[in-house]
Amino acid sequence: MKFSDAILRLAFLAAVLFLAAPGSYPQTPSQPPDDAGALAAKFSALYNAIEQNYVDPVDPDHAIFDGGVRGMLSALDPFCAFLDRDQFEMMKEQARGESVGFGSILYVSVGKILILQTAQGSPSFRAGLAPGDEIVSINGQRIDQLEFQELIDLLKSARSRPVRLGVIHPGRLIPEDFSLRPAAVALPTVDKAFVWSPGIAYLHIASFEEKTAEEVATALDGMDPPHLKGLLLDLRDNHGGIVDSAAAVASLFLKPNVIVLTTRGRAMPEKDYHAATMPRHFDLPIIVLVNGDTASAAEVLAAALQEHDRAVVAGQPTYGKGVIQSVVELPESTGLALTAGQYFTPSGRSIQRPLAGTALTFESLSPSATGKPGAVKPNAGADPATPTASSFHTDDGRPVAVGGGITPDVSIPGESDDPWLAFITQRGYLTGYAESYLTANGRPVEPFEVSSDALEDFKQDLERNGVRVPEEYWSRDQDALKLRLKVEVVNLLDGLERGNEVATRGDPQAQEAAGLFPRVGEILKKH
Repeated sequence: MKFSDAILRLAFLAAVLFLAAPGSYPQTPSQPPDDAGALAAKFSALYNAIEQNYVDPVDPDHAIFDGGVRGMLSALDPFCAFLDRDQFEMMKEQARGESVGFGSILYVSVGKILILQTAQGSPSFRAGLAPGDEIVSINGQRIDQLEFQELIDLLKSARSRPVRLGVIHPGRLIPEDFSLRPAAVALPTVDKAFVWSPGIAYLHIASFEEKTAEEVATALDGMDPPHLKGLLLDLRDNHGGIVDSAAAVASLFLKPNVIVLTTRGRAMPEKDYHAATMPRHFDLPIIVLVNGDTASAAEVLAAALQEHDRAVVAGQPTYGKGVIQSVVELPESTGLALTAGQYFTPSGRSIQRPLAGTALTFESLSPSATGKPGAVKPNAGADPATPTASSFHTDDGRPVAVGGGITPDVSIPGESDDPWLAFITQRGYLTGYAESYLTANGRPVEPFEVSSDALEDFKQDLERNGVRVPEEYWSRDQDALKLRLKVEVVNLLDGLERGNEVATRGDPQAQEAAGLFPRVGEILKKH
């Protein structure tokens, strides 16, 4: 469930799977093939003609890297990319699970910045900044005098250099000055972890980085493992990360030495990833929650747990990104992300969904094309473009679908915003009202719920701000509005971590998934 896009999260999602060391791949062939040499000569002649005759001087970096190189890569598949210096450095930070900055998550609206969370040990945390603090100036520039885009630009420029902040703590009127220096801030990949109900743990993994397996084990160790009866492992909106990390997380739950995945490509040897013997091992029943934005390494983990009958996969079919991105370091601190191979699940199926018009067609991804021992061709007579049947099975004989992505064992629909709800969420009206609500009412008595009177007051607040409230949407969105207003109030009072927990507990898809625990054994035995 997504809340206000006006929240500026000063963190980034890791999406790189392998980082090739300099020299791991040849940066330029010692002698290009004849056809490549001829094409290079044509390109050089074309560029010279443009440079001599175009109306304005040509920037070679822009023309070659942004135009020629990126155009060439986009003709291969959607995952190949040229990384300029800033992008390449950011990618390396993400792979390490860190970002240079101050470690704050901010709510940003016109004329206002509120701190929602500070990362432990970060410059913001060490300075004593906390949820609810309001930043009123940055390097002497008053926030209330800036347009929204000017504010965003100021925040972006300030995150990489020493900064002086004017901050008002809750309940005070006079700002206090803070001087902060940016530093490498660890970004947790397990961004939500709590006891869902007695004996049931909930974890959300946002991405896979070097430390993810350790974070998962640490989170579970903090929930009294001997008394845990189940784990709801949420991989929704996880776009992937380092594949070794996904294999390490799988090893926390699988028997040692079973295959987690296989990788194979034209320029890379076939490699089987086996579950490792880990310092900690968890045998509890698992439900893995996925959606259409679960991709890459997250799909690897979901498939391994599904095919070894260790987890029930619930939710919606996953994205279907089953290719390996190898990143080659180039001169001048730039990089090249190339599709170098494919993932295959323990049963031998490809995760990658076919992409017509690219190198990733069904024929290149079909089991018969992989040469994987034990791989089975789709049923005779099946339409190869839209396969609906498969001879792939889990360890205990349950059939699993082929054709791209991971098909859940139990389908649970996700909720999507209607246009009106998306509009008021993205424009920050919910957060703005939550702030005014707290100003008028103070800290609410626990347990806090948004009353019908408060919801009606919110409606009037929207109308005072010139926002039309169509009855067809208003009546339909009552439950969603109450939950989102509650979350925004909790964000401002207790920080984003607590607000995320409230949002997750109120999520109907997560609630339905958690309700499957009594049936896990039954579902896993269905053939």
